[in-house]
Amino acid sequence: MSIHQEIKKITTHVLQEMKRQKQKIAMLTAYDYSMAKIIDNTGIDVILVGDSASNVMAGFDSTLPITLDQMIYHAASVVRGVNRALVVVDLPFGTYQSNSKLALSSAIRIMKETGASAVKLEGGDEIKDSIKRILTAGIPVMGHLGLTPQSIHKFGTYVVRAREEEEAAKLISDAHILEEMGCFAIVLEKVPASLATQVANEVKIPIIGIGAGNVDGQVLVLHDMLGITQEFSPRFLRRYADLDNIINDAVVSYISDVKSGDFPDEKEQY
Repeated sequence: MSIHQEIKKITTHVLQEMKRQKQKIAMLTAYDYSMAKIIDNTGIDVILVGDSASNVMAGFDSTLPITLDQMIYHAASVVRGVNRALVVVDLPFGTYQSNSKLALSSAIRIMKETGASAVKLEGGDEIKDSIKRILTAGIPVMGHLGLTPQSIHKFGTYVVRAREEEEAAKLISDAHILEEMGCFAIVLEKVPASLATQVANEVKIPIIGIGAGNVDGQVLVLHDMLGITQEFSPRFLRRYADLDNIINDAVVSYISDVKSGDFPDEKEQY
């Protein structure tokens, strides 16, 4: 039996043991109680309360607008629906990048007000002071390298990162820095598969990929993989359902039944 099946509660230590035993880690986003409860019951390993809530829940065109208070609201909702998975929460843009004291206070608020297990930050060497201060307080940190959506205005595009030798070298260096500082895992987003594999082989902590080839684990945005969002179709996305059409058909049927008087029938009345 794999460690994934044996464990009743996933911890950061369990994820590192899964990597050591070459067992893949499955991670998905969630932003509310009902969805979190459903996917926790499936046996998912990690639930990320992503700042992608800014896109899929609030309708913004980037992750930048979402606030710390909003992330705390979503994270607390998710935690109430979870018994087994490790819940990781994104620190939103502006709450950690240039001020390590602010980073710590932001992370503390998330841990105290949501009951989550860890936080995730985007960046490497340039945010090491913030990461160090958070880790020193005993808060687990997941790193995030490659395409970092909070830096979209710096990059100007969501294209694959680290294709050039200099950027690839920095990514490898940053991964080692995050590991040495004590991060328990790293998300690698939209980088060449060969580079992601090299990083996964060089560090002992799990590398979770999204558009980064077949590494220690994978993460997708729940609304993307369920087919709720249809306008987003990157190469790395595999849709496992078509809920957009399923929901549409159900609502159209409901409207029809209401308009015709078929709903409610005699058995659906008191």
